[in-house]
Parts: sequence; structure tokens; C-alpha cells
Amino acid sequence: MTRIALVVSDVDGTLLTKDKLLTDRAISAAQKLHQAGIGFTITSSRPTIGMRFLIEPLGIALPIGAFNGSCIVDPALKPVEQHLIPEAAVRRALEVLGQFDADIWLFTGDLWLVTNSKGPYVAHEGRTIRADPTVVPDFAPYLSKACKIVGSSNDAAGLQRCETAMQEALGAQATAVRSQSYYLDVTPPGVNKGTFVQTIARRLGISTDVIATIGDMQNDLPMFRVSGTSFAMGNATDEVKRQATHVTASNEEDGFAKAMETVLRENGRH
Repeated sequence: MTRIALVVSDVDGTLLTKDKLLTDRAISAAQKLHQAGIGFTITSSRPTIGMRFLIEPLGIALPIGAFNGSCIVDPALKPVEQHLIPEAAVRRALEVLGQFDADIWLFTGDLWLVTNSKGPYVAHEGRTIRADPTVVPDFAPYLSKACKIVGSSNDAAGLQRCETAMQEALGAQATAVRSQSYYLDVTPPGVNKGTFVQTIARRLGISTDVIATIGDMQNDLPMFRVSGTSFAMGNATDEVKRQATHVTASNEEDGFAKAMETVLRENGRH
């Protein structure tokens, strides 16, 4: 393994257990990275506010990447770099999600907007990001302010078909990829977790070859592709595992901590 200077981690399905908990072993692993002089930060499909509770226990001092890396904020959640979905793409995305009967959410820089407060995953998302949605009659006033659109559905196969249809409908106008089997995320074009990794590398003056990334879903693949070392979680699909340089245990088995222990050990710092 190349000597690692920075670790960039996904959040859900990676750092957190299925119950959205940060284990003591994960916290300890992050602390050991800091002690070894290895940088650490996170990127997620979550909105910025949904990452706030992780910053202090993980000792994060670097910028973090929300909305799949399209919104970069400092540890105080002040914007460093922000991209929006073009309004025409927002309109088209809403049409496609409607065709697949997905429950639709729209995120701005500081608001989570829903039209149906009883949607199948609204309560789950509220617990996940530790915030409540704002219920609106429609999304029309916010079409020019969208950081992310989410289609949520308990029909995983249907949402996978929706992902393909969305990618065909939007082309290069926006990025459409599932962050969970039940969430399809539409985010600004040309930015993703991979571009977030590249941005942090430039800010730190390091090569992406000395960056290790870790994640579990399709939206993590762009950062796998640009980093020298990548870990797929044990709970990831076979497709995701094939595209990583290493596979660790699942998020229910402290796979994040085990991967970080591998980084420390192979860098001679454990």
C-alpha cells in the first residue's frame, strides 16, 4: 500500500451502523489517524446539516463534502464551494421521478423540502440527518436553488430502473445515482465525490495517489477511481467491491475501523 496522507470516508453504510450510530471503535480509529499525521474528512449524499454531529467526535478539521461533494463546507459548515442543479434539469428530474411514483424531496443549501410529510422514508431521513423537513405545497419557488433532489421508494428494483431512465433523461445536465437502495440522488453536473477528493488534494498540495477512500455504494465509485487506495465495505454490492483495491468488514462489524487499522499498520504507524 502506498503511504497514505489522507483518508476520505463515506458516512451512511460506512462510518455509521445501520442504526446510524458512530461506534467507539470508529471514533478511536479516526483519532489514531490524526495522531499518525494522516488527514481525515468525510463526504456524503447527506445535506450539510446532516453531517454536523460527526465533526467534533471525529476531530475533523478539513472541509467536508455534502450532497455527494457538490457542496463543500468548512467544519463550521460555512460554504467553501457550492454548485446548484440547473433549473431545466430540476424540472426534468421531477418529471421522471413522478413517472416512477417516487416520493420526491428537494434540498437547498439550508432546507429539506417535502410535499408529503408522510412519505415512506421521511421519518427515517429525519432521524438520519437529525433535522425536520419543511412541508411545501409544491417545489416551484425553489427550482433555481436546488442542491439535491431525492427520489425515495421502497421499490428497490423500480428505483434502479428509474436511475437508468433518469441518467438517460438528464445526460450531462446533472448526475443521477443511488446513494442507498431506496434513494436516488440527483446532484449538479460535473461534481461528485471524486471531484471532492481532487479538490481536497489540491488544497492540501498532495497527490490523489496518497489518498485512501472508503464507501459502500455506487455514488462512492467516483472517489474510488481517483484515489490511490480504496476500501469497499463488506455490506457493499459485488459491483462496488470489484472496483475497490481492498474490501473490509461490514458497517455492522466495524469495517471502517478495521480498514483504518490496515492503513495504519501498512503505513508503519500502528
